[in-house]
Amino acid sequence: MEEELLKLLEEIQFDRRLVSFDEAATKQTVILRILSCLGWNPFNIDEIYPEYSVGGGRVDYALRHNNYNKVFMEVKKVGEDLENHQAQLLNYSFQEGVKLAILTNGITWWFYLPLHEGSWEQRKFYTIEIYDQSAEEITQKFVDFLSEENVISGKAIENADKIYKSKQKQYLIKDTLPKAWNKLIKEADENLIGLLAETTEKLCGYKPDQATAEDFLASYVQKMEISVTASKQGISRERIKIAKSQFREGERYTGESISSFTFKGTKYEVKTWKDMLIQICNIMLATHRDRFEQVLNLTGRKRPYFTKTLNELRIPERTNGTDIYIEVNLGANSIVKLSRDVLSLFGYTKDDLSIEVR
Repeated sequence: MEEELLKLLEEIQFDRRLVSFDEAATKQTVILRILSCLGWNPFNIDEIYPEYSVGGGRVDYALRHNNYNKVFMEVKKVGEDLENHQAQLLNYSFQEGVKLAILTNGITWWFYLPLHEGSWEQRKFYTIEIYDQSAEEITQKFVDFLSEENVISGKAIENADKIYKSKQKQYLIKDTLPKAWNKLIKEADENLIGLLAETTEKLCGYKPDQATAEDFLASYVQKMEISVTASKQGISRERIKIAKSQFREGERYTGESISSFTFKGTKYEVKTWKDMLIQICNIMLATHRDRFEQVLNLTGRKRPYFTKTLNELRIPERTNGTDIYIEVNLGANSIVKLSRDVLSLFGYTKDDLSIEVR
């Protein structure tokens, strides 16, 4: 089988007249000859049923076994856009419960698993290009997916499933990579911050502290998102200003200077973000001294935010009259988040804290 098919494919690749064939000539010269090499009998209607009727329409060939449709094939002439025909073929296949479908013009062959999940494009698990791939490779794939023996035994679907699952994995990875990157820079991942700081030091000889690197990343994300939004929607400069204010309201304070915060109706003037965090911790200490050590449970990815061991923190600040230290080497956004986490530990909500910037 394989030797005969390989010889036929080499002959087809050598004879470039195929590009000028109409649909009927393509069927006779290419399709039926390939199917014959794969073990199907073109003269047995119980194996290859031409112009098979499906709900008011037709598919060019139904490959059958024991009165069951195993494969639907649609054949078009070279030069016709195959995408214009895939929906119809796959809908017919879906209606009839046919697990394998093929759309081809004799040169390009698209293989589908119609009953699987995903868009039509995602259900296309393999493509053969007669003039671009080696005859050996094409021979193996035709045998894997379309030989009578493999189709009847179910091995063809097993072979197709392996490739489909591999492609779905790649689709998922490609779809998730941008989300993973955005998550890393939005949440100021400590590994990324460390790498950014180390690379900066290599380039200029000076290493930024965590807060500076974190603020840069947050600022970069904000500018990137505003830029993308503006380019997609054609936003004017005035609307970009509004977008910036919306980012600020959405708990993004990079580049902003705090002037005060209000907690439970009481306003506190502060000069820096660090001052706000320390002040909030001292308020909680005064109000909930018996439970204040709960803050020791708040940790970052690599090190704690609160500790009794000084060398665990980069820049520690001690809370009033205790042996608990706070990490203050944080960017504005991280300080706001940590402040809210501290308040949440003691039963307060997001609405209990508001922040005013200059």
